[in-house]
Amino acid sequence: MSIESIKNSQNLVIALAQTNPHVGALQKNIDQMVEFAKHAKREGADIVLFPELSLTGYPPEDLLLRPGFLQQVEDGMQQLVEAADEISLVVGHPLRDRSGLLYNAATLLRGQKIEMSYCKQELPNYGVFDEKRYFARGDAPVLFEHKGKSIAITICEDLWHQKVMQQISNAGADLVLNLNASPYHAGKRGDREEIIRKRIGESGIPVVYVNQVGGQDELIFDGGSFVMNGEGEKIVCGEFFTEGLYIYDSAEEYLCLSAHSVDDPEGDQELSEIYQALILAVKDYVGKNGFPGVVLGLSGGIDSALTLAIAVDALGADNVEGVAMPSRYSAQMSVEDAEIEANVLGIDFRIIPIKQTFDAFMDTLSDEFDGYGVDATEENIQARCRGVILMAIANKKNRMLLTTGNKSEMSVGYATLYGDMAGGFAPLKDISKLLVYRLAEWRNRQAKERGQDEVIPQRVIDRPPSAELAPDQKDSDSLPPYEILDQILERYIEQEQCAEEIIDAGFGSEVVNRIIGMVNGNEYKRRQAPPGAKITTRAFGRDRRYPITSGFRSR
Repeated sequence: MSIESIKNSQNLVIALAQTNPHVGALQKNIDQMVEFAKHAKREGADIVLFPELSLTGYPPEDLLLRPGFLQQVEDGMQQLVEAADEISLVVGHPLRDRSGLLYNAATLLRGQKIEMSYCKQELPNYGVFDEKRYFARGDAPVLFEHKGKSIAITICEDLWHQKVMQQISNAGADLVLNLNASPYHAGKRGDREEIIRKRIGESGIPVVYVNQVGGQDELIFDGGSFVMNGEGEKIVCGEFFTEGLYIYDSAEEYLCLSAHSVDDPEGDQELSEIYQALILAVKDYVGKNGFPGVVLGLSGGIDSALTLAIAVDALGADNVEGVAMPSRYSAQMSVEDAEIEANVLGIDFRIIPIKQTFDAFMDTLSDEFDGYGVDATEENIQARCRGVILMAIANKKNRMLLTTGNKSEMSVGYATLYGDMAGGFAPLKDISKLLVYRLAEWRNRQAKERGQDEVIPQRVIDRPPSAELAPDQKDSDSLPPYEILDQILERYIEQEQCAEEIIDAGFGSEVVNRIIGMVNGNEYKRRQAPPGAKITTRAFGRDRRYPITSGFRSR
């Protein structure tokens, strides 16, 4: 169906505005929404539907506790009212009632008036969500009429519960609008569609589902807005990981405008999704915090190589600087590989040896260390020399420092506070070591398909991983093989299994108890780590919150 025929149609036409809001930047968000509304009007839409809390961005967290912020929200709503002249807007925003209670609301703006508001009934309070900290619950459905159709408004979690859809059905709704700020994790797309299909199966009512897109601190919102008809078939499907406007005409059974998935030609859809999620996370975290670019240390290892590729894909080569900082224990091939990676991706690259810096520290501390043998302290000083150098470059050039550690290392504390943990953002914080390898190989395949050189040298993938802080050091000297470690960590951290369950699954009791002890004993390190992109169901940070001081022992 052509755009022109949509404009001339007398059927109900709804535009799904899949926006990337900036939390707290109300005027910026308002201007963006007005532009989307104008675009939707040009496309002949009757209604433009925005995501959950689209006015403030999601999640606004304790900004919601500031009266001045809420006053700006109310003032901003009046600006949006003016945009509702020849098109109706459904806007997500915090709503404060006369008694002072605050609701997660969606408001219909029509005819340059605030016509009605719906208050979210089901407030999630698990994982990354803590909406009960801020919002009161709504208790009733809200429906409005447009072109002979009875339309219900719902917000995100509402449709994960059968009760709300039953209310809507009993009220005689013909169509459901669902505003979402649904964070991404691997496999989340299928979960969402399954839930909405289940609700449609119970009611037979079509659902228009719009989702936020963009990175917000640890969270990634992947978009993927869609419309499902009364048979549970997707008839509009928005792109993932990018903004867009998608048009739904109630008369069309199959209509898909500018809609694409992130399916990978090799069939590695999950890897493609995760990689695009990491790109979006880095791009938005760096950009929304006002940094013109990033700097990172290039060790010649696989973690820094993958982080570099993500940074360049997110920000462009001109906005990325890499620094190799060899020590006396660094292999020549490590420096060579770092330089190859930098040259292939076209970034600014420096080599700054740390021997002189390290020797200065050791000379300064010689009296203090007298009588003590060499141990991990000297290894940590090397890492901290690198951290100081990178932070100095970041400060001087106003760039954000990206750290390169992965989830496997962070889980067991195989990282140095104020050393390789120093930085502003950790793209791989929720990426296990084995997944790092898979993503590196996937990125190389993408380069090959485009006729480009591999961005991560094969020998970086093939060689045993090492921190290179001691002679002939390998990760396997301190950790079990990652093939074993990552499975234990997934069971303990993401699946919340106890030691007995993991041992019963076939893992040795000694290694299980050792790894669990390392996880529990390094919470203090993780609490001081930079934020990083969440891509699993149980990420460190706001998703998994454990006490630092704890006597609990898993059995």
